[in-house]
Amino acid sequence: MERLAKRICKISPSLTLAISAKAKAMKAAGEDVVNFGVGEPDFPTPAHISAAAKEAIDKGITKYTPSSGMPELRRAIAEKFRRDNGLEYEPSQIIVSCGAKHSIFNACFALVEEGDEVIIPAPYWLTYPEIVKVLGGVPVIVEGKKEHGFKITPEQLKAAITPKTKLFIFNSPSNPTGAVYSEAEVRALAAVLEEAGVFVLADEIYEKLVYTKTKPFSIAACSGKMKDHTIVVNGVSKTYAMTGWRIGYLAAPKDIAKAIDSFQSHATSNPNSIAQYAAITALGSPAGSVEEMVKIFAARREAMIEQISQMKGVYCVVPEGAFYVMLVVEGLYGKKRGERVIKDSIDFADALLEEKKVATVPGKAFGADDCVRLSYSLSMEDLKKGLGRIEEFLEELS
Repeated sequence: MERLAKRICKISPSLTLAISAKAKAMKAAGEDVVNFGVGEPDFPTPAHISAAAKEAIDKGITKYTPSSGMPELRRAIAEKFRRDNGLEYEPSQIIVSCGAKHSIFNACFALVEEGDEVIIPAPYWLTYPEIVKVLGGVPVIVEGKKEHGFKITPEQLKAAITPKTKLFIFNSPSNPTGAVYSEAEVRALAAVLEEAGVFVLADEIYEKLVYTKTKPFSIAACSGKMKDHTIVVNGVSKTYAMTGWRIGYLAAPKDIAKAIDSFQSHATSNPNSIAQYAAITALGSPAGSVEEMVKIFAARREAMIEQISQMKGVYCVVPEGAFYVMLVVEGLYGKKRGERVIKDSIDFADALLEEKKVATVPGKAFGADDCVRLSYSLSMEDLKKGLGRIEEFLEELS
């Protein structure tokens, strides 16, 4: 008898964790590592949100809550969808979970059966296909071309749909590319999905982090039929610098929300009560508290794009949202540093870390082996220092 279940063996090791662990070990050893691999805001959680958590403790809000989340928080989330996205949901259609990643797993668990096909645009967040695989589903990867800003077209989507297609995972703004689909582009994709009757998991965790005139538009807002086939996932991690608080949420049609609530009640019970209480305050935060962080990210983005444009042999597709840049490095493959040959994104990231103490994430983790991902969630000083080291590294290749 096998010790491990077959489903758990389907999961691939995380390349991001491997690079991160190596970078942390180097830093712990006293080395001056610049880390572009971090996928979280480098800002502290706003003081008024932290104060709310302290208030929760003082009030004794430290007991079990309903498995789907505090009623007050679910009402606040429903109001957020109405205010920000023009979407009407009853609080019973909102499920609060232990982070947006947990919400994504819950949504896939409720919909994906053995053999179901799930369409995932690439480059993708590396966890999407792993969740699909562990549930017995089949990831169907559709490449977002660089010339299209890493976005897929309706024609590509239609060509990927088969009788086995159950779900389309849609992430805008995107991790890892920063791509933001316009309302017209979202509606064009929705038209294809409506005709085919395919469900959508819309991951909108980066919706507030946008730096251009292209504003995020929720695919659930396209029509009543689309809303009835969409689970929208969001959370407080990125917008309010609350990654460690682990509060995510989803909005879904009533039957799907009820099923997810039932599953979550057995899987995790409820999310952390103190963090839920703080999340109510976060969702009611004045716009200025978020706008200030966005301004800082925007300045870093501009600085990164400008410095990359001066580099030889690499380039980037300008991102519109999130806090990532995909650096296209395939033009360097075959080049050497000493006896070391750069063959792929893993080689590039590994050599850069070892030689210049700069951590990036290999694009192979995201289905884009021609790139590495850089996060600009670090200080402007470190950003410029790290990019300078990358430039030195490129100049030393032969």
